[in-house]
Amino acid sequence: MVEVTRRDTPRTAYSVLERRATIAIAAALLLLAAIAWWRIIALAPGMDGMTMGLAAVGAAMPFDMGVFVFLGMWTTMMVAMMFPTVAPIVLLHRMVMRRAGHGVSATVVFGAGYLTIWAVTGLVPLVMLVAFRDVAHGTAWIATAAGIVLVIAGLYQFTPWKQTCLHACRTPLTFLATHNFGASLSGAFRAGASHGLYCLGCCWALMAVLFVVGLMNLVWMAGIALIFLVEKHLSRDAWFTRVVGTAVALFGVVVLAQPHLLEVFTPEMPAMTM
Repeated sequence: MVEVTRRDTPRTAYSVLERRATIAIAAALLLLAAIAWWRIIALAPGMDGMTMGLAAVGAAMPFDMGVFVFLGMWTTMMVAMMFPTVAPIVLLHRMVMRRAGHGVSATVVFGAGYLTIWAVTGLVPLVMLVAFRDVAHGTAWIATAAGIVLVIAGLYQFTPWKQTCLHACRTPLTFLATHNFGASLSGAFRAGASHGLYCLGCCWALMAVLFVVGLMNLVWMAGIALIFLVEKHLSRDAWFTRVVGTAVALFGVVVLAQPHLLEVFTPEMPAMTM
């Protein structure tokens, strides 16, 4: 009995360390997400135009942010919305890299690779906002464009591409087992970037919805972030994704049929005192 206890002691100690590391990393991800939400909530009252979406495009939605300021805001949004959803793969990658002899720096590099993909993606809404800021407010085709974007976003939820990317997000162990990035820090960056691409493929359509209704509309942000979390971790079947896709596509049809309703669904956020 004594020998068994001594033999199991190193294994027990290692399990305790793994458990503590898991709790610490999960807590760090959630804390970063909470800080990002706090920052976005603090910024939103000063960016009224960014909360109203395409319904207020033009004179009512002035856009004069610099590139780096916008990308900083966008990346903060991605931390707020995405970090809670990537916790499982970050934890699994941490275990793999720990056993390869790497410290927490590998986890940081993995996260940097992931965020790099989303930061670069922020150039797309930036270009769109710059292009739309000179459009006259009330232009008829804006609501039509918004409706088309919503219909496309809804239909994408039914495509094989969505399911492939969603599968990679739902099964982090399979993702790491089927992608050999190596045990180096550069491999950790490639792993994070690769998973970021799958995450982008899974989420871009609903992010396009956010562009239509207001990038910093806090209600829509929270709702879409919750959908991401449910899609990736709480629903293993396709039914939830299809329900969301149907709702978004119908929203688009309604906007196409009754353009004025776009403003009803995307009201101006009330001023907030921070």
